[in-house]
Amino acid sequence: MLTVHKIGGTSMSKFEDVLQNIVKGQAPEDFYYDRIFVVSAYSNVTNWLLEHKKSGEPGVYDLFMKKKDYRKALDNLLEKLLEINLGMAGIGLNLEEAETFIRDRVDQCRNYLVSLEDVIASGYVNKPNILLAAREILASIGEAHSTFNSVNILNNNGINSVFVDLCGFHDAEYLSIDERIKRAFAEIDFSKKVPIATGYTKGTEGIMREFDRGYSEVTFSKIAVAVKADEAVIHKEYHLSSADPAIVGVENSLPVGATNFNVADQLADIGMEAIHPKASKPLEVAGINIRIKNTFEPEHPGTLISNDYMGEESRVEIISGTDKVIAIEVHDPFMVGQVGYDMNLMKVVQRHKISYILKATNANSITMVFWEKDIIDAMLTELKGLYHKVTHKEAAMVCAMGTNITYPGSLAKAATALFEGGVNVEAVSQSLMQVNMQFVIGRQDYENAIRALNKALCMES
Repeated sequence: MLTVHKIGGTSMSKFEDVLQNIVKGQAPEDFYYDRIFVVSAYSNVTNWLLEHKKSGEPGVYDLFMKKKDYRKALDNLLEKLLEINLGMAGIGLNLEEAETFIRDRVDQCRNYLVSLEDVIASGYVNKPNILLAAREILASIGEAHSTFNSVNILNNNGINSVFVDLCGFHDAEYLSIDERIKRAFAEIDFSKKVPIATGYTKGTEGIMREFDRGYSEVTFSKIAVAVKADEAVIHKEYHLSSADPAIVGVENSLPVGATNFNVADQLADIGMEAIHPKASKPLEVAGINIRIKNTFEPEHPGTLISNDYMGEESRVEIISGTDKVIAIEVHDPFMVGQVGYDMNLMKVVQRHKISYILKATNANSITMVFWEKDIIDAMLTELKGLYHKVTHKEAAMVCAMGTNITYPGSLAKAATALFEGGVNVEAVSQSLMQVNMQFVIGRQDYENAIRALNKALCMES
C-alpha cells in the first residue's frame, strides 16, 4: 500500500516527534517503506520569506517589492534558519552539511533578486510577472531547507531516504508542475527508499500564481495522483474536530472520524481548510481518500475523507465559522418579480473579482457575505450608485455541517441553541443538499455561538 504524507509547518518544527511518531513508529517493527513525504517549511519561515499570513508583517518579498532593504532581511533570515538547524543537531542533523546547503540557496536567491531588481529598473518588462518570479524563488527556500534537513536526519538515523528537490533552483528546464513531478519520481524504488519532497514545485505555470500560500498541499495532491497512491495522509498538530478546541475546550471537542469531500469543501469555503480545495479536487476525482491525522497522537486513526461516506445516523459532525466577514445587503422595493435582478448584481461582484460565501434573498432584499479582507471601497461605491439602499456591517458566520443532517428539526435545534445562548441570527442559509446550515450573527457573539452549537448538536447528539 503506497501512501503519500504531507507534514505541516508546525509539526515540522517539532521534527523529533515527526521522526518518532510518523516515520520510525513506536517500535522497530512499525517502520516501513512505500511512503512518500511532502514537507512544508518550518513554522514561520514562509512568513519571514514573504509576509506574515495573518498580521501582514513584511518579509523579504514584501521589502523587495517595496524597494526596501531586502538584503539585510535575507541575512537575518539566514541566521534564523541556521538557528533552526542548531535545534535539530540532537536528532541527527549534520550541521556542517545543512549549513552549506542553506547558505548556497540563500546566496543564489540573493543573486537572483539582484538580477530581477536590475530587470525591473530597466522598464522593459512586465513588473507583476517579475515580482511573481521573486515570490516563487523566495517561497521555495523554506521547503528546500526543511526537506534537505529531513533527508539528512533520516539517513543519519539509518533510514534510506532520498531528497526530491522540486524547486528547480539550479536548472532552466521549461517543465510544467506535473511534468517535473512525474520526472522526479519516475526512477525511485519506493520499496527501498523513503522520498522526501519539497512542498514547493517549480513549473511554467507558476504554482503561486493560482494557489499562493496553498502550494504545498497542491504539490502533495499532484504527487499522490502521479504515483497512484492508495491514500493521501495529512499530518497536523490537531485533529479535524467537531469544533475548535481553543474555543470550546479540548474536553468538548471530538475527532470527526469520517466525513466526505463535500463537507471538506464547506470547511474550505469558510477558511477552515482540512485541505486546500484546489488540492482536494484531483484526489477526489482520482478516488484517493484523504486521512487527517494528529502528529502527536500517532495511534489515533484520525479522520478519513472519502467520496461516498454518509453518516449512518443523521447528525452534525462539525461546527465551524469565521468572525472576519462583512455582510452586505441590497434593498430595492422594485426588485420583486424583476427578471435578472440577481444576475445584474452578481455581475458587479464579478467585475471586482470578489467571491461571496453566503447569499440569502427575499422579495426585495439580497444579503451577501464576503471575506472582510476582500471588500474594496470601489465595489461598495458602485453598488450604492446602482441600488436604492445598500448597507454593510462587520459580521460573523457560524456553520453546522455534516454528511447526513437531513433529520426533521435539525435547523430548529440549531436555531434554538443559538437563541438559548443569547445569539441573534441576522441571516440564514441552507441548500437542498443539506450539508451545511449557515448563520450570520453579530461578530461579538461568534465564540458564544460556536460553543452553543457544539454543545447542542455535537456533544449532546
